[in-house]
Amino acid sequence: MSQAIINFFAFLPDWLEVFIISAIPIVELRGAIPWGTLVLHMPYLQVFLLSWLGSIIPAPFILLFLPAVLKWMRGTKIFGPFANWLHTRGMKKSQKITQYKFWGLMIFVAIPLPGTGVWTGCLAASLIEMDFKRGMLSVILGSAIAGVIVTALCALGLMAVGG
Repeated sequence: MSQAIINFFAFLPDWLEVFIISAIPIVELRGAIPWGTLVLHMPYLQVFLLSWLGSIIPAPFILLFLPAVLKWMRGTKIFGPFANWLHTRGMKKSQKITQYKFWGLMIFVAIPLPGTGVWTGCLAASLIEMDFKRGMLSVILGSAIAGVIVTALCALGLMAVGG
């Protein structure tokens, strides 16, 4: 599915493609950085910055509006099951974060694995009722760390294959 999403944006200029891909849930910068560096052969710093900015653009909207949207969805028959699944998933993730709040959320978002990015981090921050400013800062820093890790892994991968 990630590949289908990425291919959908192939008509865009490379920089915009990387930026938009990094804002997509699940894919985020974990998919945009390898795409930009390994497939599009863009400079590392440019890909990192575009991916990082693209990944954090949705954060304030998620933090501000997700709790109300989830509450509304849970009250409907059509969206209720999905909202309940999302809430349960978020609660599982947030239990690990609750003890350390700011630092826990930052580390959670910084781990470059699927399901630990900005979208899930914002969901967890909303569920544990973290202050908006602290939640934003934590997610921004965590995303930057994840971006550095993924960029370094891509550079090492290219070096290993002689690229």
